[in-house]
Amino acid sequence: MDEHDWNFPFEEPLHEVFPALHEAQNSWMSQIESLHAPDRKTTELIRMVVTVLNRNGEGVQRHATLAREVGATWDEILGSIMLTTPGAGLLPAVVAIPHARRGYEAAREAEAD
Repeated sequence: MDEHDWNFPFEEPLHEVFPALHEAQNSWMSQIESLHAPDRKTTELIRMVVTVLNRNGEGVQRHATLAREVGATWDEILGSIMLTTPGAGLLPAVVAIPHARRGYEAAREAEAD
């Protein structure tokens, strides 16, 4: 088994080429994670919206999963995605919805187990 538990697909190649940069990024992200406001559900919804705007389907799925795990409903997830349409247009939102649904359902199924 690998000695590292990579959360994102880009981490292993980044670590191989720039280990110090990867460690600095992890340190910076841990400081972001330590913020007390907004609450965790709002944080995950915001992060999900940013991934919608970046057209990052894997990120949408991950943050939809995490949002569900901390109490977000499907309506809150879908509503957050649709709030991106005035600025980014309809296409990024429409493309993001199936990713968000997969993340939401994965968290729902994990709760049932």
